Amino acid sequence: MRQFLKFMLASMLGSFLLGIVMLMLFFGAIAAIGSKFSLETKATAVADGSVLRMQLDRAILDRGKKNQFNIDLGPFSSITTLGLDDILADIEKAKRDDRIKGIFLDLGMVDASMATKKEIRDKLAEFKAESGKPVVAFADVYTQGSYYLASVADRVYMAPQGDLDFRGLRSEMMFYTGLFEKLGVDVQFIRGSDNKYKSYGEAFTRKDMSEANKVQVRELLDGIWSGYLTDVAPQRKLDQARLDTIATDLLIRKASDAVAVGMVDSLMYRDQVLEAIKNRMDLPADKDVKFTELQDYTSAYVAKSTLAASSGTSDWKKPKVAIVYAQGDIVDGDGAGGSIGGASLSAAIREARKDSTVKAIVLRVNSPGGSGLASDIIWREVMLAKAVKPVVVSMGDLAASGGYYISCAADRIFAEPVTITGSIGVFGMIPNLQGFFNDKLGITFDGVQTGKYSGMLTVNRPLTVEEKGIIQGYIDNFYSTFTQRVAEGRKMTVAQVDSIAQGRVWTGKEAMRLGLVDEMGGLEAATRNAAKRAGLDPDGFQVVGFPKEKDLLEQIRESMGSSAKTWVGTQAFGADPDLLHVFDAVRKVKSMTGIQARMPYELDIR
Repeated sequence: MRQFLKFMLASMLGSFLLGIVMLMLFFGAIAAIGSKFSLETKATAVADGSVLRMQLDRAILDRGKKNQFNIDLGPFSSITTLGLDDILADIEKAKRDDRIKGIFLDLGMVDASMATKKEIRDKLAEFKAESGKPVVAFADVYTQGSYYLASVADRVYMAPQGDLDFRGLRSEMMFYTGLFEKLGVDVQFIRGSDNKYKSYGEAFTRKDMSEANKVQVRELLDGIWSGYLTDVAPQRKLDQARLDTIATDLLIRKASDAVAVGMVDSLMYRDQVLEAIKNRMDLPADKDVKFTELQDYTSAYVAKSTLAASSGTSDWKKPKVAIVYAQGDIVDGDGAGGSIGGASLSAAIREARKDSTVKAIVLRVNSPGGSGLASDIIWREVMLAKAVKPVVVSMGDLAASGGYYISCAADRIFAEPVTITGSIGVFGMIPNLQGFFNDKLGITFDGVQTGKYSGMLTVNRPLTVEEKGIIQGYIDNFYSTFTQRVAEGRKMTVAQVDSIAQGRVWTGKEAMRLGLVDEMGGLEAATRNAAKRAGLDPDGFQVVGFPKEKDLLEQIRESMGSSAKTWVGTQAFGADPDLLHVFDAVRKVKSMTGIQARMPYELDIR
């Protein structure tokens, strides 16, 4: 009976999964059949007197994933993530589109790091300055991140019983050492001899932050907070010191306080905000506001007579600037959704290099690093590309460790002031599970080997002193290679690189002062620079993305691996972010192989 039930349940599960796949195929077929008609519909979707509504309520990646139909796919819903490339292009398009009368920032939680928010904020500021069209922001509750975006608006509104959470920044690390002690697991963490700031392993070997780690994180937070105040203060006509005091003394404790200190203009309900939008944007008072949603506007048609030539509307015959997207952990092989495969990204750079219509390459890096081997393989392709056409790097939220390794050879490096970069250093981690197996499970191991070091990387016993020395040699050798690569790319001496390396992280602003970065700016600035280096007319080129985009069904297949795991974690641990953090951190450690060029910690800024 038990076997019968087991097979019956397995059959039911298989049928259920097959049904999901068939349903997705059905929707894909319908979408494909209707694509011709949908294009015609979208051509008239933007009515005169429309307001572009930006609800940034999904994770924002550097490159948007295209979803032909906007439905909730449960654990596979990541295929509808927002793309920074699409958001910037939409704001540029709206700037020139006479049908769009302004932008409504309809904000809640914004799932993006500071550098991404800054690129969007800077583009909104450009929209206001060059178009003269207003931007209005509203939220029931503002986080510090969503308020950072809202502060660029002409008017900032908040619900009468809402809240502006403005307390300054805090970074927390979670330490798993106590957990591993209870399990009888000893994590053997080996870093470069001089890499005192390479602190990734602290989470598994300590119960608190080392002083060196505290120093670098404190300076990093101070730099990010300074950039925040620098951007927000002038727009709100507040002194930076006053803004800092508002946060430090927690002067906003109820909604009316936000108005009293000058950070919010008025407290309004949504219906009142809609009336205010009509007034500010000269819309008919007796009609509802006609909103165009951001996701719809991405694919909406705009006539060339309305929209001046830009990367979004360039003729296909024009020369190309390729943007090669490198987002996620760097891993060996092809990688999977959300990671950078050493082989797959190298292939993308190689394809862009060999394409005669591509005149310049922008490598967009948003990565904490990862596999040292994969990083070196990608670096080689950057060097080959650089030999035949300009290569410019655009750093996103972070381009640290391996992320910096693949960047350092470029002709020019752009970063935002709040980009996290540097972390030039390497480490290795080998868990010793002997105590867990012997004491907790009663399992023991024995065996034979042909050579003295045949069992050196086993997890069933601790490393010997001699074995640790050998691994230390591997790591020190790779660190030497890393600093040499940086020295050659940045035209510095190895000693100069070593003095600012040692695994230490820097903000983009500090990295520019130290010579690790050339200019402040986002993806658009880097693209313009690459085009200029290739001798292209500023309005005479088109932008193409690499790797080539996968179709919807391929995205769904990838999501079944990556997003389903996240969904399972959510179901197991609920909405608790700390438990989900444990789930993700342990999963990452388990997947690490070889020498790692990775950020020294999982940074959680709140």
